[in-house]
Amino acid sequence: MRARIRAGDRAAFAELYDQYARAVYNHALRLTGNWSQAEEVMSETFLAAWRGRERVEPEGGSLSPWLLGIATHKARNANRSLRRRLAFLARSPQPRPVEDFAEETAGRIDDARRLALVHQALGRLRRQEREVFALCVSAGLDYRQAAQTLGVPVGTVRSRLSRARARLARLSSEQDGARTEPPGPRGEMESEAAFAALFLQEETR
Repeated sequence: MRARIRAGDRAAFAELYDQYARAVYNHALRLTGNWSQAEEVMSETFLAAWRGRERVEPEGGSLSPWLLGIATHKARNANRSLRRRLAFLARSPQPRPVEDFAEETAGRIDDARRLALVHQALGRLRRQEREVFALCVSAGLDYRQAAQTLGVPVGTVRSRLSRARARLARLSSEQDGARTEPPGPRGEMESEAAFAALFLQEETR
């Protein structure tokens, strides 16, 4: 596969896309917290991968670390761009009100709320910790692969992941202790802490 990718074999690249597109999208979604941004990051990742195919190492295992490394960089750029846009909008006049489409969008709003809670919980981490956490816990890379993806030593990955787990555990504990209201209907989890706890239950490979 690596040799075919390096040679510009389009069929091989199509196979690569089919195999890793979902993983790249999910990784981008965890880092950006936004569906449309995640789609853009995924598209930009594979475009950059095609353009930089000759830089793929001729020997090695899974190409997942290579792709997720590109996606991590693209997600950083997307987040910086979003912050600039939000700052601009904050200085702009308020937009005119638009028609309410609540019935059509209720489901997506509910999903968006949950995604926002996850992203808000992970947003309590430093960027480097959040990236390592997303790679090791959510994307399932081992320490060596995550280190390869980010271009840092394995020991750095271990320490960043340890700090990320400790921060999320502390957040979960603090919010569980402060929570006094009863749980939502059907046992729904409403707090950042609950979503953080879900991530903490996952194990790295």
